[in-house]
Amino acid sequence: MALANANVEKSYLNRPKALGITVRRLQFNPEKIKRHYFANSPVMSHLLTALSSTFPIGEQYFVNSVRNVRDKVKDPQLQAQIAAFIGQEAMHSKAHTEFNDAWRRDDYNLDRFQAWLAKRDDLLRNIHPKLQLALTCAFEHFTAMLGGYILKHPEILSTLDDDAMKLWVWHAIEEIEHRSVAFDVYQEVYGDDRIRRLLMRSVTTGFASLTFYATSRLIWQDKWKSLPKLGGNLFGTYLLAKMLIQLIPEYLSYYQADFHPAKHDYTQLVNYWKARMADEYGMVSFQEGTASQLYS
Repeated sequence: MALANANVEKSYLNRPKALGITVRRLQFNPEKIKRHYFANSPVMSHLLTALSSTFPIGEQYFVNSVRNVRDKVKDPQLQAQIAAFIGQEAMHSKAHTEFNDAWRRDDYNLDRFQAWLAKRDDLLRNIHPKLQLALTCAFEHFTAMLGGYILKHPEILSTLDDDAMKLWVWHAIEEIEHRSVAFDVYQEVYGDDRIRRLLMRSVTTGFASLTFYATSRLIWQDKWKSLPKLGGNLFGTYLLAKMLIQLIPEYLSYYQADFHPAKHDYTQLVNYWKARMADEYGMVSFQEGTASQLYS
């Protein structure tokens, strides 16, 4: 068994280069990001912060769900994509941990929610690997949709300061870059579209309720600063409702017989933002366009 594992690991060293997925280290200062950083809207700002609070645990779960079945993947190119996917998710966990730590204050505490999330994570790690990977496919569809929506609407990003812009645009670009990896692994190892679609229904209700719960907790903790901003909250609610309506067709595409994440072509959009992040924000990793490191 040990010899077999060693051979699998050795084969990873000879894998080809990942296509279209670059592992980048984010340099930003989360301490400089103001609390209501998104359009001066507490609703939208707390929603994004709530999502950020789930990323360190959630993205490690996604990585583990792929690693569970990695030795069953025979395609060398897909093995390279897996390595780059793991590298990007590791960088996302690191950046959002830094962001979350910057918000740990007396009146704004993420710890209780994250402790609850950790317990849920422990439970989900004990279900069948097939179901774990199907859950990851569903969540990756959500994160790619949200990332794409952010990049398609530069007007809503214009209110972000430099450090918030770097974090959320960087993350959105990379979610789009690796959006197909978990799906391709699932299709090669299992190919069970019925279970994949069924799990998406569970993720949809769970993701919505989880986000609402976490966001409402943050708003309540911040109530003396959040609730008086009536205009910002109304605008944030409008943006949220508009986003949910506009994302319905892309969400429903997940249930189509010929669905594949790459069928939603973000190439021009991603290239535009890569150039902008390199030119306007001096992000060297987007200038280089090469992976800094691959994780096995």
